[in-house]
Amino acid sequence: MKLFYTVIFLLSLASAAFAREESVLARVTSYWANEGTSGEYASTGGRLRPGHCAVDPNRIPYGSKVVFADGVCTAVDTGPAVVNRKAARLCGRTASQLKAIVVDRFFETKLEAMAWTNAHSEFMTLQIVPPRSRRDLSEP
Repeated sequence: MKLFYTVIFLLSLASAAFAREESVLARVTSYWANEGTSGEYASTGGRLRPGHCAVDPNRIPYGSKVVFADGVCTAVDTGPAVVNRKAARLCGRTASQLKAIVVDRFFETKLEAMAWTNAHSEFMTLQIVPPRSRRDLSEP
């Protein structure tokens, strides 16, 4: 019986160590410094900067890389609208859009955020690379 529990324990560690990348449909929104209740600091305690995004940490672990068509962001923040998927539920038209996760991309200014939002579609397929993944994101 002890061997059984040891094997189960080792398998649980192995699954975490070999976390895989995944593609997900996301409703992508944007936010900026000092917008509404957001300040200059992420919920993880670090200062927000371009290249950061807010996610539901139960779906995308903090520290994960979120790969957009035009760049890579690091998941460092969260918020109630991201967790409850309000944006996806309000504007989704298909079943998959209604079930989509929400990723909120950070920008320094409202002008930058609005320009990016207007230039991109509301729903995107994003690649999620967990923090322990071996993938090198500097490669094309």
